[in-house]
Amino acid sequence: QVQLIEPGGGLVQDGGSLRLACTASINNYAMGWFRQPPGKERGFVAGISANGASVLYITSVEGRFTISNDSATNTLYLQMDTLRPEDTAMYYCAASAKIARDAVGVVTGHYDSWGQGTQVTVSS
Repeated sequence: QVQLIEPGGGLVQDGGSLRLACTASINNYAMGWFRQPPGKERGFVAGISANGASVLYITSVEGRFTISNDSATNTLYLQMDTLRPEDTAMYYCAASAKIARDAVGVVTGHYDSWGQGTQVTVSS
């Protein structure tokens, strides 16, 4: 069982920044960040392939969010800049052993391990 631990999150003003971190008990997995706004389904935000060569973002966060993976500490990061109220959600990290090493998982079904989630709230 892969364990994913997510400290971080919090309350920030419109235009502010936050960095999320997710420490994994494994390495060399494809990793991703998802978010679930209140009353909505969980959706893909950003992902990175197991070999680190490929990253993908949803359009609404491209240029504002940066995903990275520190293989030395097995820690996945999501740097979030220029935050907007519509970024408010519960954020989850996820790991996948299912997909090819050069692929990025973009749906929940691509992932088989999940963190407990951390709340991000952006006030206007």
